[in-house]
Parts: sequence; C-alpha cells; structure tokens
Amino acid sequence: MSSENTPPVDPHQPPPSGSSPQWQQPPAAYPAPGGAAPMTPADERTWATVAHVIPIAASILSAGFLGFVASLIVYLVYRDRGPFVRRFAANALNIQIMEFIAVVVSLPLMLVLVGFITLPLAIIVAAILHIIAAVRANQGEWYDPPMVPRFVK
Repeated sequence: MSSENTPPVDPHQPPPSGSSPQWQQPPAAYPAPGGAAPMTPADERTWATVAHVIPIAASILSAGFLGFVASLIVYLVYRDRGPFVRRFAANALNIQIMEFIAVVVSLPLMLVLVGFITLPLAIIVAAILHIIAAVRANQGEWYDPPMVPRFVK
C-alpha cells in the first residue's frame, strides 16, 4: 500500500539528483556533419581525378553547359577534406567557368559564323586541360592549368 502514497513520476522531468539515469545515449557511429575526417592521399588523388574526368563527358554531352556540375559537387563536398582535392576541384571549376564564358560568347558569334569555330574550340581546349589535370592528379602532382584565372580558390 505504500505505492498509493508516492507521487506520480513526471517522465518529462530529469531524475532526482543522486540517482543514475537508466539509459544513456550510445556513442555516435559516424563523425558529426561539420567535422569531416581528412582523406588519405589515395582518396584525395581519386577525387581530384574525378573532379576533372566527369566534366569532360558532361561538357561534351551538354555542349559545354553542364560540365561544371560534377566539379561543383566535388568541390562542395570534399573541399574541407584535403588541400590536394580542394585545389584540383577548384581548378576544375575554374576551367568550367572559362568554358562557360567562351560558350556564351560563341553563341552570338554564330550569327557571323565565327562562333561555329570558337564553340567547339572552347570545348576541346577545356577537355584537353581537364585531361592534363586528371593525369597529374592521378599521379599525385600539383598542377594549375595555364591561361585559366582563379575564380574559385
């Protein structure tokens, strides 16, 4: 009958001091979203290479308009995971920005037939720069493409 004299326990209140909680949260199995772990050098080389290889196909398939998407994704996801992948993803974005500018300039130039030369030329030059950068990234060598301003650092 002593249970009738005890007050009801409010589940929203913390346990009284001196008593140990019955349940504890288990440790997190994954790192916190803001604290991404650094990558191994092999992983950095892989993602730096991916940042340059995928835009080649995307640029060719979209006439130069969608090549930046893969580079942007790699840059946003992996930029804080290592300096090597950050530099190569930024370089890939810079190449794509230059290609986009050249494509946009080439479109009105098609009215005077010059754009029919500059459009494929812009896509080919960007593809060559991406191939060189991908090979260098795969070899683990630092590389900055020539004649490409650094819009993204």
